[in-house]
Amino acid sequence: MFQTDKIKMRRKNITRNPHGGGNTRLLLVMLEYLCLIKGAVAAPQIPAMFAFGDSLIDDGNNNGLNSLAKSNYYPYGIDFYQGSTGRFCNGKTVVDALCDLLELPYIPAYTTAGLNGTSRLGGVNYASAGGGILDETGQHLGERYSLNQQVLNFESDLNSIRTVLGTERSYNQFLARSIAVMVFGSNDYINNYLLPSLYNSGYDYTPEQFANLLLNHYTRQILALNSVGLRKFLLAGVGPLGCIPSQRASGAARPDRCVDQVNEMVVFFNQGLRSLVEQLNSDHPGSIFIYGNTYAAVGDMLNNPANYGFSVLARGCCGIEQNYEWQFTCLLLSTPCPNRNQYVFWDAFHPTESVNLILAQKAYTGNQTDVYPINVQQLAQL
Repeated sequence: MFQTDKIKMRRKNITRNPHGGGNTRLLLVMLEYLCLIKGAVAAPQIPAMFAFGDSLIDDGNNNGLNSLAKSNYYPYGIDFYQGSTGRFCNGKTVVDALCDLLELPYIPAYTTAGLNGTSRLGGVNYASAGGGILDETGQHLGERYSLNQQVLNFESDLNSIRTVLGTERSYNQFLARSIAVMVFGSNDYINNYLLPSLYNSGYDYTPEQFANLLLNHYTRQILALNSVGLRKFLLAGVGPLGCIPSQRASGAARPDRCVDQVNEMVVFFNQGLRSLVEQLNSDHPGSIFIYGNTYAAVGDMLNNPANYGFSVLARGCCGIEQNYEWQFTCLLLSTPCPNRNQYVFWDAFHPTESVNLILAQKAYTGNQTDVYPINVQQLAQL
């Protein structure tokens, strides 16, 4: 089994239905109605959220790209109120769940038609499936926005936001109080380092050297975002990739076991990212950077599934075949499993909404094992 520190978690703030997100949506509608009849709706805790990352949080940016990495079709979004939007999940992503907790509207994809300065004031999602820290990551999948390009896309939107806000002071305060969520690293392993037939990185670098390469590139772009005014950052670590169904099916381990070698690679990156957070906080006292311990959080779900209501750990809820030999993204119009709340993984690469809700709650109210040095709720109050 996957080994990690045991994490205790209160789950009273997480609501799930037997299949996906229906009861969660109903609860949110009821709460909103109660607020309305009382004459007050809670204000967002922050002005905006800007999200950068990969398919774990992409909400539709790849829909119009010439890419193999797309999910704007059924059964993706089966439990999401808007249906198949391009989210690689049955329901909400971690960013969606954080928006709920921070009382923000769901942030639109960068490629959404008709976006202007006003519609960007709640934030924008720049994440792109297949994108990585390195520009070449995921190139075999076709078009995608790498970290570098996502930062450029964000910078291209700033003038429209500045125009709407009017004064330089309002603009600077808006960016300083907003939160940047960054979810990167997984693709640089899955769609680069672990594909020696397509990429040379596995031959050119040891796992530790590759992690350092990623962190050096990552740091430059984090500082680029900081230099244009963002001051609050949530940097999510990489989860235990050796435990995702696609890696279990690779033949490197028994299908009921995680691939330890892959998990060991990821640890180098996560340890470096946590150290980077400490260094950034020391070097930039006017900003705050926090590290989300995705690895330990998912590891605890895999080690103690009953604590979270999970019973299926090694298979995706949908795929070409729901077995160990064929584990990919969901086939168009395929029928997913009915008991989605019992699955850790939605497809061969991505978690279910149930997992995303737990990860968001840990990031929002967790202790320093979950999120370091402070949690997102505390970050929003600064």
